Amino acid sequence: MERREFIRLFGSAVLSWPLAVRAQQPKIPLVGWLAFGRFGLVDAFRQGLADAGFVDGRNVAIEFRLANQIPPLAGLAADLVSLDVAVIFANGSPSVALAAKAATSTIPIVFISPEDPRKYGLVASLNRPEGNLTGINFLVAELAGKRLQLLSELIPQTTTIAYLSGPPNSVVFENLKSDILAAARALGRDLFIVPVAQNDYDAAFRTIAQRRAGAVIVGDYTNFFILRNRSRILELAARHNVPAIYPNGVFADEGGLMSYGPDAAALYRRLGSDYVGRILKGAKPGDLPVQQPTKFELVLNLKTAKTLGLTIPRVLLAAATQVIE
Repeated sequence: MERREFIRLFGSAVLSWPLAVRAQQPKIPLVGWLAFGRFGLVDAFRQGLADAGFVDGRNVAIEFRLANQIPPLAGLAADLVSLDVAVIFANGSPSVALAAKAATSTIPIVFISPEDPRKYGLVASLNRPEGNLTGINFLVAELAGKRLQLLSELIPQTTTIAYLSGPPNSVVFENLKSDILAAARALGRDLFIVPVAQNDYDAAFRTIAQRRAGAVIVGDYTNFFILRNRSRILELAARHNVPAIYPNGVFADEGGLMSYGPDAAALYRRLGSDYVGRILKGAKPGDLPVQQPTKFELVLNLKTAKTLGLTIPRVLLAAATQVIE
């Protein structure tokens, strides 16, 4: 073989070799992230995946899809199914998990649910979900009762309390209303619910003032409307000089009186490691029990308490995860 012909053939082999190698490389699994309103704690979720041995961009990839209204969820879920994702993470209201469930009966779905997922037909039971769905239920109704109890300990003389919720007539709102009212009756408190339509928090706080509520429970942090408008809510609570308890420590950090809720970052790490990570390793979602939060955070803002003329009882100070001076 002539030298020129040898170089041509060798060069062709070198050029084609990387393509052949790439063709032989295994396809990394895709995780579809379907969300309503906001994506949430993506870094904590990625950390959970890494704890399970899956590093985003190396041996797993995440495809994000976000809807700001309920109707587009169905199309976004179908889009993730068409990409042949290995798992769908349904993040947000039960509507997200329901949209994913309607899109596929075979691809595993991991959800984070504000209340009992059995109410929505997402799982058959908590211990044995069966089907292709499982996830975490973070006890919104129970947390509302706990926040009510904490407010009662802080302001025992207050009998009338307002509950600031998300938009009326939503699935979560209607299902939670009776549970929250029952918790108030058990504690001997007169609680009324103030649903916020079209982000009109000014009107909501006017209602709270007119009905002379002595304190406010601000709805759960999974309601992205509330989280997105937290600056306005904090401003109105301060203007009306009304004590309020919030669902997430970020509110207390930014001037809210107190907050109580699950460690959200820990929940998202568990979703990444204990659910999505295990499913990527071959576990079946129906064999993974629906879990609940195990770690909760109570944050107190002493500066705001002083502004409101309140003294934090020692029992609350002792129970606090964080005290902001």
